[in-house]
Amino acid sequence: MTVADKKKDLLDKADKGYGFEDLVRVVEVLRSEEGCPWDREQDHKSIRKDFIEETYEVIEAIDTDDPVLLREELGDVLLQVVFHAQIETEKNVFTVDDVANDICVKLIHRHPHVFGDVLADTSEKVLSNWEIIKSEEKERVTLTDKLRAIPPMLPALMRAQKVGKKASCFDFPDADSVVEKIYEELDELKTAMLGKDQDEMSEELGDLLLTVTSLARKIGVDSELALSKATDKFINRFEQVENAVLAEGKDINTLSMPELDAIWDKNKQK
Repeated sequence: MTVADKKKDLLDKADKGYGFEDLVRVVEVLRSEEGCPWDREQDHKSIRKDFIEETYEVIEAIDTDDPVLLREELGDVLLQVVFHAQIETEKNVFTVDDVANDICVKLIHRHPHVFGDVLADTSEKVLSNWEIIKSEEKERVTLTDKLRAIPPMLPALMRAQKVGKKASCFDFPDADSVVEKIYEELDELKTAMLGKDQDEMSEELGDLLLTVTSLARKIGVDSELALSKATDKFINRFEQVENAVLAEGKDINTLSMPELDAIWDKNKQK
């Protein structure tokens, strides 16, 4: 089928609706010589950031419990998957069908309690089996192999918490022990700050943050989500303070911290 035929076929389906195969065909057309110059110029690295952004927009739709937005954003993520697969199809490396095949094979293999005769009647047992099978597939023999397999591109807090969870054999006994370690790390950071050595301060701050993620694990809190919520709370509080300042006809940039704190305390009482 020529590109012109593909275009006509897609346009003819406008009133009937489209499916997954049509999405693949749309991307084929966009990447063709008769398609879009921008789409044709892209490669894996040039649209890497787009994939990340689209994924976070899906997360936003989930967090805001917005099914309409979720439907749209899942489509954008699906486009990224098809687009990357199309790039490899053009190089005769693999197709989107190969991608679908591989994930089907993986899911069947990692669910022997569904597709085989393995017994796993709890979620905990399922996850345990999953990790064992995954390690066998990836030939990860040591615990260090598993730690290094955690993607370094993950958000730092998320990665730190995952590493700590997998290295549970080398962990604090309880939350109180972690709190004591936090104070110790904070003292070391203060010492580094006195020396004003940028590398040392960075290292000690990193140790402090890593220890905080350990505390998050111990008390059952997702550190990435907790920080995100704290940031949202700060923005909301800042908005209240700024609105109060504007209501008094003042410029927030010209006020001191004590003045802003006083406005915040007054606003909080209201």
